[in-house]
Amino acid sequence: MTTASPVLARIATTAGRLIFAGVFAMATSFKFMDINATAGYIASIGFPEPLFFAWAAALFELALVACFLSGAFFREAAVLAAAYVLFLAVAFHGPAHWGASQAEFGFFVDHFTFIAGLLFAAAHGPGAFAVNLCLVSRSRRLVQAHA
Repeated sequence: MTTASPVLARIATTAGRLIFAGVFAMATSFKFMDINATAGYIASIGFPEPLFFAWAAALFELALVACFLSGAFFREAAVLAAAYVLFLAVAFHGPAHWGASQAEFGFFVDHFTFIAGLLFAAAHGPGAFAVNLCLVSRSRRLVQAHA
């Protein structure tokens, strides 16, 4: 098996972090620009308290942006982001929506490529230029990995 050069690995992980941050930053900005439209979209799938969930989503996505840009709590953020994207795929584009439009199936499937990238990032970490903060200490992860 060949491995990427350290320079290529640093460039790739930094670019990936910027892409993740950019995607969530765009989503967050749309929510902040018209939180009521976001609440209306949430209400359209029958969720209670749509304005609360719109704000919660905006703030959660803002926290993800901070984690992806800084690298702090990166692995935890990537796993939470993957769970969030899975929830969004099922709730907003899942099987209940496929009858109305075939495009919804495509939107549903597209979420899984994003989830795959997030899980890959969670497994490999933030790379260079990252704030070294995490909820589970590195030594604890190493001990568990060798057990």
